[in-house]
Amino acid sequence: MSSTVITNIATLVTNDPSLGDNSPLGLIQDAAVVIDGDRVAWTGESSKAPATDNRLDAEGRAVLPGFVDSHSHLVFAGDRTQEFNARMSGRAYRAGGIRTTVAATRAATDAALEANLTRYLAEALRQGTTTFETKSGYGLTTADESRSLRIAAAHTDEVTYLGAHIVSPDYADDPAGYVALVTGEMLDACAPYARWIDVFCEKGAFDGDQARAILTAGKAKGLHPRVHANQLSYGPGVQLAVELDAASADHCTHLTDTDVDALASGNTVATLLPGAEFSTRAEWPNARRLLDAGVTVALSTDCNPGSSFTSSVPFCIALAVRDMGMTPDEAVWSATAGGAAALRRTDVGRIAPGARADLTLLDAPSHVHLAYRPGVPLVTGVWRKGVREL
Repeated sequence: MSSTVITNIATLVTNDPSLGDNSPLGLIQDAAVVIDGDRVAWTGESSKAPATDNRLDAEGRAVLPGFVDSHSHLVFAGDRTQEFNARMSGRAYRAGGIRTTVAATRAATDAALEANLTRYLAEALRQGTTTFETKSGYGLTTADESRSLRIAAAHTDEVTYLGAHIVSPDYADDPAGYVALVTGEMLDACAPYARWIDVFCEKGAFDGDQARAILTAGKAKGLHPRVHANQLSYGPGVQLAVELDAASADHCTHLTDTDVDALASGNTVATLLPGAEFSTRAEWPNARRLLDAGVTVALSTDCNPGSSFTSSVPFCIALAVRDMGMTPDEAVWSATAGGAAALRRTDVGRIAPGARADLTLLDAPSHVHLAYRPGVPLVTGVWRKGVREL
């Protein structure tokens, strides 16, 4: 292993207030960071940087932690262009559109599914994402769910079993039978490949009682809960997530004051997914309401072929600032440290001694440019585990 110092950083986002300006972003101006092997070894003012084996001049650019995308659906096949086109012509999004992708995914080979996954991972990496979570949920049979998770587990530790995405078309007339499958044979086959269990708690998918049964069964198998909660309507998802100490409640668009209070008093992160609202013309989540209540907020892409087909965290940051009431600082924190919190990780989402050396270099002097210059490919360098990938 060798050490590298990156100097002449105009703005370094550490996400450690003790290292910088005492803000949540822990900003250091005219900064440097030392990478030793796969870890961050030192941060501080550029003029005080220690000697290292290698030296790189950032030339007045900004450096921030690699983005932590804590919600994606990347194991799938097929295309839903026609659905998107129709929706943009006036048809509202409904959960049933998932069935189209289920049919295509079941028909795909393992090799095709993995090629699709790695394609979108490479796309995300080019945009600064160094840690990602991804889910099953487009197979909905024991064999297809377990193979989806096996393929995903070869590329990330953050794998989520989402057999409870919708009721399988094979069980359209027997939802109780499908819940029994998801909590029984399918769970047994999928648990060895997953860290998390998720459920789409929504009208047209699974109600509160079904979701509780599914998540409780997953916990008994050692999987920790996450919940698709309150996306399309008010419902029990957020309350259930907090009750079961879920790592995150994702979407959080339709919230009561009781929901907000529950999130503020618990350990569950509210993960907001603005790509879904952008792609469905749905109501935006009110990030300002959550932040002002003291809720921990994450920002993620929800990359999936139906309702949010973007792998760009920078795009989601811009949307969150423009349409969800977040400041640029809050959005960047939520896309890095917030995502790490949603995965209950302390080794990523920050640039501090001992953290994993995941860094993103922007062709801009400040992280604010991610919202200030929306749609511009600002990411010009990416390090993951200390290795420069871009």
